Amino acid sequence: MTDVGPGPVVMFSTADWYWPYWTNKQHTAVHLAGRGYEVLYIESVGIRPPGLNAIDVRRIAKRLWHGLRPAHEVRRNVWLLSPLTIPFGHRVPAIQAFNAWQLRRRIRSWLRRRGRPIVWTYHPYMTDAVDDLAPESVVYHCVDNLGVIPGVDQVAYDREEKRLLARADHVFATSPALRDRCAATATATTHYFANVADVDHFATSRLSGELPGDLAAIPEPRLMYVGVISDFKIDLGLIDEIAARRPGWHIVFIGDEREGQKSPAVARLAARANVHFLGWRPYEQLPAYLRGAAVALLPQAINDYTRAMFPMKFFEYLSAGRPVVATPLPALAEFGAFHRTASNQPDFIAAIASALAEAESGNAALPLDHPLLRTYSWQARLDQMLAIVDRQITSSG
Repeated sequence: MTDVGPGPVVMFSTADWYWPYWTNKQHTAVHLAGRGYEVLYIESVGIRPPGLNAIDVRRIAKRLWHGLRPAHEVRRNVWLLSPLTIPFGHRVPAIQAFNAWQLRRRIRSWLRRRGRPIVWTYHPYMTDAVDDLAPESVVYHCVDNLGVIPGVDQVAYDREEKRLLARADHVFATSPALRDRCAATATATTHYFANVADVDHFATSRLSGELPGDLAAIPEPRLMYVGVISDFKIDLGLIDEIAARRPGWHIVFIGDEREGQKSPAVARLAARANVHFLGWRPYEQLPAYLRGAAVALLPQAINDYTRAMFPMKFFEYLSAGRPVVATPLPALAEFGAFHRTASNQPDFIAAIASALAEAESGNAALPLDHPLLRTYSWQARLDQMLAIVDRQITSSG
């Protein structure tokens, strides 16, 4: 714990609060709220220009509906604000200025009688909105290389990110690649903090209990991936080759395709008898599903986006006691002793076979009291982050 007194936190997220897959943003908001901070969770302002398609039209209509509501409490100490923004503001200065003005006005209304906030942001499209809030501290929690996501205007994103990096008091980057990217502009204020897990939550996977019915119906051994099924994040071709060469292994996906995606590669996988798409499951149920997995998979495609990512699933899998097999993600290189890495199909199959043998021997689970798991928990991570913020606020006060 730190000496910073719990106060208001204005959090700019890239994920809507009710997005079914929990990310850094929801976890950080909830854990800050649990420590007594009042958190205003501001949903995404949209980093990708909308298109003229049914999905984006529905999203705009939903945002207009929710954007008319005042900030409201969605759980203890967490208030939700949906920004009512005009699309394409990142490209048109007049629209950008209007969006910032109306958002700033709504934030000030929530802050009334709450005092100066800590601003905690996951994207750079908020600098204009906070200029006159007189924040105690500005934290940029950089968790992804968002500029390379398909559909994002990378030139505009990089420009705004550099503005934020010059403005932020602290930059917390979740991978070595993101650290190096941010430190090029904000050398003195950038800190590397890898992603973490709710260790105690996922540790319940180790307890005895019945498996969910849909999972129990799938033969063993089960190899499992948990999360959004994205064709630019997952090497679906690799999974297809593994399924073809090892028909006795059953590959289970817990998650849906990313919004708007209809991947032919997913369709081919779904046609295989030993590949099972069970769909999205609530966060509370994930430990029960991981209980039935012999091996947990991180078969990420290697590209500009994934080279900068640190998958939250890594420590969730380890907390659940599952052996992990991954493609060579740079951020996981320092944790090589705690998972198996393979870059091609034969080596990936061999790594899975080795992990299965380890699981059968009963030696796969990392002990819950292992220093690695206790270091990479949400409580430990927030202690580290808030200690840095505390020192800056104390010294400037």
